[in-house]
Amino acid sequence: MWEVEWPLGASGFFTGGYIENLGSIFQEKRNMKRISGFQEKRNMKRISGNIVDVVHSEIYPGTLVISEGRIVDIVREETGGDTYIMPGFVDAHIHIESSMLTPAEFSRIATVHGTVATISDPHEIANVLGIEGVKYMIEDAKMSRMKVCFGAPSCVPATPFETAGAVLGVEEVEELLKLDEIGYLSEVMNFPGVLNGDKEIMDKISMTAEYSKPVDGHAPGLRGGELERYINAGISTNHECLSRAEALENIEKGVKVQIRKGSAADIFEECLPILDEHYESCMFCSDDKHPDDLLKGHINDMVKGAIDYGVDVMKVLRVASVNPVLHYRLDVGLLRKGDPADFVRVDNLADLNILETYINGRAVAREGVSLISGRASKIINNFHAIKKEPASFEIPCMEGRINIIKATDGTLFTDRLIEFPKVENSCAVSDTKRDILKLTVVNRYKDTKPAVGFASNFGIKTGAIASSVAHDSHNIVAVGVSNEDICRAVNLVICNRGGIGAVSGSREMVLPLPIAGIMSDKDYVSVAERYIKLDGMAKTMGSKLRAPFMTLSFMALLVIPGIKMSDKGLFDAEKFRMMDVFCGQ
Repeated sequence: MWEVEWPLGASGFFTGGYIENLGSIFQEKRNMKRISGFQEKRNMKRISGNIVDVVHSEIYPGTLVISEGRIVDIVREETGGDTYIMPGFVDAHIHIESSMLTPAEFSRIATVHGTVATISDPHEIANVLGIEGVKYMIEDAKMSRMKVCFGAPSCVPATPFETAGAVLGVEEVEELLKLDEIGYLSEVMNFPGVLNGDKEIMDKISMTAEYSKPVDGHAPGLRGGELERYINAGISTNHECLSRAEALENIEKGVKVQIRKGSAADIFEECLPILDEHYESCMFCSDDKHPDDLLKGHINDMVKGAIDYGVDVMKVLRVASVNPVLHYRLDVGLLRKGDPADFVRVDNLADLNILETYINGRAVAREGVSLISGRASKIINNFHAIKKEPASFEIPCMEGRINIIKATDGTLFTDRLIEFPKVENSCAVSDTKRDILKLTVVNRYKDTKPAVGFASNFGIKTGAIASSVAHDSHNIVAVGVSNEDICRAVNLVICNRGGIGAVSGSREMVLPLPIAGIMSDKDYVSVAERYIKLDGMAKTMGSKLRAPFMTLSFMALLVIPGIKMSDKGLFDAEKFRMMDVFCGQ
């Protein structure tokens, strides 16, 4: 019913002129209502195809009726044509920074592959810039169409045995948990702290429960009673399972397992057999994805791989879409009436070629092309390292053998080797014949002496590679055959205030990462092309690793066994304490 303000005369009666015009006023109102209804119908979008209703495990021909970004109706039809409409994919655990792209730029390539949302842990930039870095990610993500649920980083720094650019204590974590854009507590990497009842980490977990938000886990190799104690502290997920048996144990204890297929760590094929029976307890994630791999695919590759393996398409799509949406309470549509219109159109359920991706009813990608405009991102950083000299990387020789970090392709874990060093001029040096190379971590936040040790299995025969993407504190990590080469590679990164670089003979190549020293301000195609060239250069230098720079970046990740290196020295991740390069054996 319309509300009309009636004009009164001095005596309190209605004025005659207004009464005479009343009929025309009501007629105008009726006309406006008809126009409004016509406009609403005209603004409605209709998209037809074979509807893949994962929630009710049904496929039927139908038409989505979309208005103002939501599905207002789903009309069943007699035929759906030759395309299929299914819920968009969700990456259940990713560090967007590891793509070396900003959230806005990441969304441009991810949506091409059917990804409509991510569960994003911003602890990479939080280790560099603290709360300012997390808020930077939130604001940059707003420039994209993709839906990004960020977490409050729980472990910044990851350990007390390294130098980070910031510290997030209980108060800082609570400040983040109060934000609507923060949907959960990011992976609790300090599982020894949980097992030992560390007050700070336990306060962060209990505080998250008060905000009714889930807690992500990180428990590589944790089994039996210790795993049970870790889970009972309030942990709801784990993306660090190392085997099918470990994944099954996590599921049996009530944890949602995030099956990972990333650029450096991949347990996807190992866990495929558990999907048929335990699909309700699984999600798909990439964790860390480099730009060259993103050009090829994202969660869609896992969906297709699981379907090819023989898992029922409804079970696969529940893992890829429904489970993360429900677990993290995302405002992401699942093809239900009233849901946001978030979905993908594919050609068939076998090849799974992404024809279109829609978010809130708008097409954001079509046939391999992003429809999201590229935008410039603000540059923020925290980089204070100064150029080094070759002598900074010398290791005076001592008696006995040395501890060596052995990298393994396809996993974040390392092994410990013990060998006698090659000695020149009373110093321990690289030995390319035995594939024992000098490894260094250089503090990027202040000028201190580099930590230097040895690594194996990088395969480099000449030159050095370096990176300021060095999980989780993002100091500079480098590996090479001589002090001079290592110094050149490190200085290449320092001069660009962050980046990944390689030197070999007279040749130098670098991908600058000016945003926090871990992300580029360029478009995803340019970043991927330069990364591919750098990856190729590292391989021409002798590396046989699938992703040499990604593997290098995890040599400083102290929360993953067995031994790693921080800017403070060699670290035993199993005993959780520092160790010497020379073991005296």
